[in-house]
Amino acid sequence: MLGELLYSLKDYFFGFNVFKYITFRTALAVITAFLITYLSGPYIIERLRRFSFTQVIRDDGPKSHLKKEGTPTMGGLMIIGSVLITMLLWGDLHNRYVLLILLSMVGFGLIGFYDDYLKVIKKNPKGLKACKKFGAQIGLAALISIILYLNPEDPYKTVLSVPFFKRLLIELGIFYIPFSIFVIVGSSNAVNLTDGIDGLAIGLVAIAVIANGVLVYIAGHAGLAKYLQVLFLKGTGELTVFCGALLGASLGFLWFNSYPAEVFMGDVGSLGLGGSLGTLAVITKHEIVLAVVGGIFVIETVSVILQVASYKLTGKRIFKMAPIHHHFELLGWQEPKVIVRFWIIGIMLALLSLATLKVR
Repeated sequence: MLGELLYSLKDYFFGFNVFKYITFRTALAVITAFLITYLSGPYIIERLRRFSFTQVIRDDGPKSHLKKEGTPTMGGLMIIGSVLITMLLWGDLHNRYVLLILLSMVGFGLIGFYDDYLKVIKKNPKGLKACKKFGAQIGLAALISIILYLNPEDPYKTVLSVPFFKRLLIELGIFYIPFSIFVIVGSSNAVNLTDGIDGLAIGLVAIAVIANGVLVYIAGHAGLAKYLQVLFLKGTGELTVFCGALLGASLGFLWFNSYPAEVFMGDVGSLGLGGSLGTLAVITKHEIVLAVVGGIFVIETVSVILQVASYKLTGKRIFKMAPIHHHFELLGWQEPKVIVRFWIIGIMLALLSLATLKVR
């Protein structure tokens, strides 16, 4: 809203014209969100510690994690709050896609908040029951998917875009709704599963957001979309500002969440960020690309599925522990080494996702 106000002053000074440009407001969003998170971080962490919002560590995992007992959690509130304030300042709140992505982030964040509340305050180690947790996630994802399905201004609302091919579109019709639900809920829980060691998940989110920001900007720019043979989706370019805000907030949170972590994001953060990444992919028709850029999230999720299936069917475990980042820790890798190596893979996958723009 501040950006809109400043742009209205262009008649008095031509320099205010810069506030109409998405790229300029995105840069401001990165800086603003980072500063809000960085400056508010110490106060919020202290408040979380004072109110005993602290993490309980499992005793069946790597023994090095036991020393993290008592570290403040629910730090995802810092990220979500920072993004909301930043979007109020620099985002276009008249844009339906901006409102929808904020609904996703806040909605999934609230589900995670309640789960954290039960674990931390009510001392219920299992938190929200799985049926209720997934039910709430599916309900919210269904609402988002139906809103997109009913959007009369989107000519591609029911198609699946296949990367590496020019205009290869698969028409899903009404089945796009359950497909979208699967993508959004799956993304939310994938980030949640990855959030197990200091800085891993938030670093990968930052990497994914950079790649998605590039893709979103191109999809919302008629000239670039035509040149690169991608779907032009009018109005989605404004989501680049959201990507900037999320990037800045993620980097600000990483300042405190890097090894050794001063605060954990909790389910309020991981579910909120994962849900927004999934919603972003659905809005911009980059669902398959999301699986590439978020490849580590996919691998973490698959490792849990394989571990559970193997144990139930054969009584044996494939990995020493799932998700897979714990497997490498138990193999003897130091936690920082696991984190950095997973980040490196995440960067490579992000570059591969951007390569889909030219290999068509």
